[in-house]
Amino acid sequence: MDERDWQLLKVLYEKKNITRTAQQLYISQPSLTKRIQQIEKEYDRAIISRGAKGVQFTPQGEFLVTCADEMLGRLRKIKETVQNMDEEASGTLRLAVSNYITRHKLPGLLKRFREQFPKVNFKVSTGWSREAFEQVYHRNAHIGIVRGDYQWGDAKQLLFEENVCIVSKEEIDPQDLPYLPRIQYDTDHTLKSLIDNWWTRTFSEGPLIGMEVDKADTCKEMVVNGLGYGILPSVLVEEDPGLFSIPLQDDEGKPIVRKTWLLYHEESLELTVVKEFIEVVRQLDFKNDI
Repeated sequence: MDERDWQLLKVLYEKKNITRTAQQLYISQPSLTKRIQQIEKEYDRAIISRGAKGVQFTPQGEFLVTCADEMLGRLRKIKETVQNMDEEASGTLRLAVSNYITRHKLPGLLKRFREQFPKVNFKVSTGWSREAFEQVYHRNAHIGIVRGDYQWGDAKQLLFEENVCIVSKEEIDPQDLPYLPRIQYDTDHTLKSLIDNWWTRTFSEGPLIGMEVDKADTCKEMVVNGLGYGILPSVLVEEDPGLFSIPLQDDEGKPIVRKTWLLYHEESLELTVVKEFIEVVRQLDFKNDI
């Protein structure tokens, strides 16, 4: 079996349908069926059966599907290692990046890197910081860029820190927050926990949620239009002098900060493309240069 066969098994297991699998893999149905028959001949066992409910996998087929991710990962690592044996950075760099960094920082960073290393391609996965963390933790990405603190026992680099602030259109007294409309937004669990912990230490009653929106950028726009206050990372509001901002403080009166980290496995430095990318990042003031 080769790389295409392992990918075929993954897609077929997901789709449970020959036609849709062939369409996704851009091959004909007869070619797909022939390839399945060749796999069954190689192992001398049936791996699928067809019925009214579509394609069903036999126990042997189920086992091969469980091996697909491992085999594809090994093949990918072999290919990347071979491509990066030259001193010049080339090949594909896989990045897992939080949503905010993807929108506001990543395009400029990749542009700078591509100018120095034009032979490098990128595969970028985006999402909440937790999702980016899991991608690099499980080695599905070479490098992760996450906001917030995670339990990470390998190599990392602090990119920048930012305050978490109460943000409003007009000046407000923080003691009045429980009685003022707050604009709530979806965010990763580290920031949510940080805000919730601060709130429960400061107030004996819950916040008055006046509106719920999808993300922090939307929350800021609602604040700009005077629809309530938000509790936001300072990086979103530092360039907007029209907003009133109060940094959150801990019990000792110190500002509560949120850190953004670059995470990677030390062994990944054996790949030239990873080593060069990290070196480029180290030379930057990540918060202000991009």
